[in-house]
Amino acid sequence: MSIAISSEKLLGLYPALNALQTDELEALIAPEAQLRLPSGARLFAETQPCRGFPLVIEGSIKVVKAAPSGREMLLYRVAPGDSCIISSSCLLGHTPYSARGETESEVTMVVLPSPLFERLLADSTVFRDFVFHLFADRIAELMQLVEEIAFQRLDQRLARLLLARGKDIQTTHQALADELGSVREIVSRLLKGFAAEGLVSLGREHIAILDRAGLSRLAGDPPLAQ
Repeated sequence: MSIAISSEKLLGLYPALNALQTDELEALIAPEAQLRLPSGARLFAETQPCRGFPLVIEGSIKVVKAAPSGREMLLYRVAPGDSCIISSSCLLGHTPYSARGETESEVTMVVLPSPLFERLLADSTVFRDFVFHLFADRIAELMQLVEEIAFQRLDQRLARLLLARGKDIQTTHQALADELGSVREIVSRLLKGFAAEGLVSLGREHIAILDRAGLSRLAGDPPLAQ
């Protein structure tokens, strides 16, 4: 996935960067400034200082919070056109990262340096609105995550997660557990129960949904249209 990042490509995904001066934009997309990372690469870790505002051009980054026990929870994903509110928070508060970011696929990206981020935030209403709109969206997502963890059973959350992934799902039980903030053994036990009820079939790193209506009922969703 080796592509050259053009100004048109970058501004198409992040129009708020139109406030950059020409030399600043050229420096941002210069070949030596472009990052191409393989799947599974660590982008940042807890307690590390933030070096800039990540701008994803292709691929996906997941942001994960780990507990001392080793359990992990997926907080959110960063796709092209999005950015990372933990990075924004660190830059605004001059604090280190409070979570871990790593690539879920091959990623092409650039990083807006901290001085440029601060200048745009101060001088550009469009950029400032973009950053705070991201905050609003992510906070809403995190509040929904808190509500699900606090008030929904794990089997409901697992059923809903499977339904969102489509009919044939390539994943591991550990990856599902991480996304749900649970442990692999519990997720595996629930999946075996789903299989025994005829809702899914299980294979090696593969789950096929057999009864979508049944999973929807388990998830507490409205009945599917006939």
